[in-house]
Order: sequence, then structure tokens, then C-alpha cells
Amino acid sequence: MNINMNKEYYIGWGTLALINAGLAQGKNRSGLIWFLISLLLGPIATFIIVILDKK
Repeated sequence: MNINMNKEYYIGWGTLALINAGLAQGKNRSGLIWFLISLLLGPIATFIIVILDKK
């Protein structure tokens, strides 16, 4: 049971990182850099991307 929960957590975190990369590209920022930042910060990175102005 614990192993399945860990898998779901990693899948969700990775999905969020992909979404953040797309959001960053929509604001003319590097998707790769924001993908990597999102792997470290997760939802905090999402918040930062949302409040940033378009480049």
C-alpha cells in the first residue's frame, strides 16, 4: 500500500512540473528551466509562474 502511494505522489509531482513548464512557455519563459524548478519547488513554483508578468 505504501509503495502505491509513493508512485502516485511522484506521478502527480511530475505532472505538475510538466504543467508548470507549459505555463512558463505561455509567458515566454524557458519551459525546461521551470520544469526543473518545479521538480524542486512543486506548487510554490506554480504560484510564482502565475504571478509573474509575461516576458
